[in-house]
Amino acid sequence: MHTFFPQPLPNAAIASDHRLAPNACYPQVMPTRQQVLVLYLSSSALDANVIAWATYDGTGTVDHMSGDSDEPLYRSGVEALADGWRLIQASPLAAHAPGDEFRTGYLKYEFFFEKLIDDE
Repeated sequence: MHTFFPQPLPNAAIASDHRLAPNACYPQVMPTRQQVLVLYLSSSALDANVIAWATYDGTGTVDHMSGDSDEPLYRSGVEALADGWRLIQASPLAAHAPGDEFRTGYLKYEFFFEKLIDDE
């Protein structure tokens, strides 16, 4: 944690007995860390079922690995929103090329969420 102690302005007249109180409440800089949740949904609707997921924790408190959970944290993107995750990116809607409707080489409906955590 970083503590900010205000500095007097140059050429400011300050009484000789002026002191900053050692336990006073001065603005403090609190580092913010990001947690990221990636949900792949079964359709472009945010309330669609989660079919795949990934989590990344910038706070360093939890070390997630691929495949470390058999169940997603949430059943849909709406559940993640209700739990305080902020949606930062949704997949653009693009039409399938004829014949690609059933191609499974990628997961099309990807949503990125974040939480900002203040370190203490």
